[in-house]
Amino acid sequence: MAILSIPDLNKTIHDAGEIRQFMNDRGIFFDQWEAPVAFQDDATPAQILEAYAKDLNPFMEAGGYQTADVITINHLTENYEAIRAKFLSEHTHSEDEIRFFVDGEGLFWFNLETEPVFNLLCEKGDLISVPEGTKHWFDAGEHNPFVKAIRIFIDMSGWIPEYTGSELEKRFSDFKIAKK
Repeated sequence: MAILSIPDLNKTIHDAGEIRQFMNDRGIFFDQWEAPVAFQDDATPAQILEAYAKDLNPFMEAGGYQTADVITINHLTENYEAIRAKFLSEHTHSEDEIRFFVDGEGLFWFNLETEPVFNLLCEKGDLISVPEGTKHWFDAGEHNPFVKAIRIFIDMSGWIPEYTGSELEKRFSDFKIAKK
């Protein structure tokens, strides 16, 4: 279950409907899909993509998306600290960043500049589409990271991060999510 936080307002939202409305009102697509499959650690990307093909294929076709892959981050990920540092820097992309979380969790941060910075903790079953050009950063966690997500693309080159250099993310480096 996703959790939305607005640190500067000391506000946390746990209700899925409220979160969906908040995100969609800001042009960020958020939905929740069924995620009933439990994968072993050695599950291949092909097995994961096949398990969700019935939902994934119509979504991709409707949006004109050409390809999908699977990203897995866990305690065995080599050079995790360097990878995390790249994700943690505020950036944009030249196409939408779409992820469907099949397991684990990750924290997306958003800087829309017209309102306080907010974040969304995505967990198993959460689908998010960050529009192209949206300033954001992502945290898989400092300790014991665990993310297993399907990424969807029109063109993978659109996912090359364009860093803003703002360093705004540093102001929120000590943030702790308020779970129920």
